[in-house]
Amino acid sequence: MESNLIAVLKAIFYGFIEGITEWLPISSTGHLIIGNSFLGTSEMYGADFWSFFEVVIQLGAILAVVFHFFWDLNPFNFKLTKKERVKVFELWLKIIIGVLPAGIIGVAMEIAGYESVLDNVYIVAATLVFYGIAFIIIEHIRLKKEKDFLVLREMTFYSHHQRLYKYDKAIDLDYKIVLVIGVAQILSLIPGTSRSGITILAALLLGCSKTCAAQYSFYLSIPVMLGASIIRLVSFLRSPVELSTNMLIYIFVGSGVSFVISMLVIMFFMRVIRKHSFIGFGYYRIALGALLFGLLFSGVIQPYF
Repeated sequence: MESNLIAVLKAIFYGFIEGITEWLPISSTGHLIIGNSFLGTSEMYGADFWSFFEVVIQLGAILAVVFHFFWDLNPFNFKLTKKERVKVFELWLKIIIGVLPAGIIGVAMEIAGYESVLDNVYIVAATLVFYGIAFIIIEHIRLKKEKDFLVLREMTFYSHHQRLYKYDKAIDLDYKIVLVIGVAQILSLIPGTSRSGITILAALLLGCSKTCAAQYSFYLSIPVMLGASIIRLVSFLRSPVELSTNMLIYIFVGSGVSFVISMLVIMFFMRVIRKHSFIGFGYYRIALGALLFGLLFSGVIQPYF
């Protein structure tokens, strides 16, 4: 059994990885699976605890989103007018609609016992590469469209009241759009896809601005991650595993670090996307996927956990 110090260091590592990768479109689950391949947490404490930990650690990240967007998502904000308050309530309804498709499928997979079947590094590597390519292609198309729009507007073919994107803010999304995004989010149940990544890709394809896509991705994370944590908690409590001191250290330290890092990443991400595209994330995904394939083929890591 490892010492308390080693447990703390590992928990900090996992919290750091979760805090960074949960909000960037590069797959937090994929990175945690990779980390587990090298550090062997599931082998040391068992697959039941690891499955529980990799979701519960997200609670710190959830708190960061709630803290950062508290006034945007709070319908009881005294500064809001009656009309604005109604729009926030409607936004919450759109969030619920957006999480239902993946939530229903995810619960069904958990009950049927199929969820862990997908925890395979080959799957993670393949989805990292596939969606990395998708990001590059979709962003190049979006950038060309943006460039053409600005040129035509300067030539007065477009009025200055005409908008490039149909949706500039998440609060303006209509119910049909959020349902389609919710259906697309089912793909995030496959490790390596990235919940935020597939949400952003779907939103961009449906006419959302980068800011709108990122906002809605953050908003959706609250019920999605909270629901997943509750499901895993119930599943873990029904297992024969008893929480040890080191396990509790993993949970509390990992969640705390995840909260702090998430706060920093959210602020950084929202600033960066105003000036830069998602293409860099696409190349990162491809490079990471290629690295994983190399490690798998060389036998450095094993495909199953």
